Amino acid sequence: MLLPTQLSQYERDGFLVLEDFVSARACEQLRKRSLELVQAFDPTGVFSIFSTREQSRLTDDYFLESSDKIRFFFEEDAFLPNGQLRQSKEKSINKIGHALHDLDAVFDSFSRTQNIRELIADLGIELPLLLQSMYIFKQPNIGGEVDCHQDGTFIYTEPLSTVGLWFALEDATIENGCLWAIRGGHESGLKSRWMRATEGGMRFQIFDATPWAEDKLEPLEVREGTLIVLHALLPHKSLANRSARSRHAYTLHVVSDKSQYPKDNWLQRTSPPLRGFD
Repeated sequence: MLLPTQLSQYERDGFLVLEDFVSARACEQLRKRSLELVQAFDPTGVFSIFSTREQSRLTDDYFLESSDKIRFFFEEDAFLPNGQLRQSKEKSINKIGHALHDLDAVFDSFSRTQNIRELIADLGIELPLLLQSMYIFKQPNIGGEVDCHQDGTFIYTEPLSTVGLWFALEDATIENGCLWAIRGGHESGLKSRWMRATEGGMRFQIFDATPWAEDKLEPLEVREGTLIVLHALLPHKSLANRSARSRHAYTLHVVSDKSQYPKDNWLQRTSPPLRGFD
């Protein structure tokens, strides 16, 4: 599926942009299904907020126990000082995670196409497992910033085998919070790991405290239907969305069953077992 020149580009840059990878109809089906899931979600008593700025402090059991569930996480700016939502829940959810690909028929069908199977094979991922999935809304006006990070920090294997698949379900621009990446930044090695602490909760293990060279970040503006393939060590981020347009995206993270998956990773899946492309 991938040309030799595309594989070389991925190895050189740490990412690969594949336009028109999925159809407009497939994007629409995922957007429609995500809305149905949010409308059926009862937020009473659920105030789990997703934040990359205070990840360890704000992480709760609702998040840590979501590896085999479909759960809903709010934007940081979704609430008034009295704890009430500023606007409807449909305009307040940051993301849905983390087992959509296994527990929902629409997401399962989207995640296990022959095209994705062949792509993963071309990337050399042996015995691939679909580890986690996220539907990201990047809500109009309040869509939060995602700090510069590497996927390998949060999904670590030995050796590193993680591949991120980022599907643009709507046009992603600078104005509504597209991805930004440091081309070739994957060559600098893993800077940190986000681990379960022995005393409970989460902590970062720092390997390299050097700040990111954020002056080298470049925007990846893409159209609906584009797939961006992300190397585990690629530094990337997205800015806040202060525009009136949302920026829906769907992400999958794939790992190799031949790699060791540490027990101190945040995401621990026991039941149902992880699946590949069967």
